Amino acid sequence: MRVSGERFARGEKTSVIAKDLRVSERSVERWRRAWREGGATALASSGPAKSPKISEAQFAVLEEELGRGPAAHGWEDQRWTLERVKTAIARKFHVTCSISGVWRLLHRHGWSWQSPARRALERDELAVGLWKKDVWPQVEAPRRRSGPTSSSRARPGSR
Repeated sequence: MRVSGERFARGEKTSVIAKDLRVSERSVERWRRAWREGGATALASSGPAKSPKISEAQFAVLEEELGRGPAAHGWEDQRWTLERVKTAIARKFHVTCSISGVWRLLHRHGWSWQSPARRALERDELAVGLWKKDVWPQVEAPRRRSGPTSSSRARPGSR
């Protein structure tokens, strides 16, 4: 913590310390209470607030589980989603994570989102081509064109 017990021992006002450190007075009051109850050691940092919920050893086990595939964990298709990874973590380690926490965990370990390497077997290229040619131009909104009638008129006195 950035405040030492010396400032509390000198009797400095909470508002002065809060202003110097650019924190709320409530934070300084909480630190002062901790200092009174536990001394200077109580002011030591307890680490980052967002410490990982899963250790490196547990993540190695998780990677093995992910490698087994979603079907091994009861899902019918072979897609790992963040929700499914979250469920797998909860089942295996009895730890609850948020979706964003799962994303940060995977990203921190070099994982990224994946897109299929091949097209679906059911894809009908002829139908897709016809749709792009006939339907898409009707669905796509016409683009605005800039020109003399657009809002790019010259301002008075700018010529």
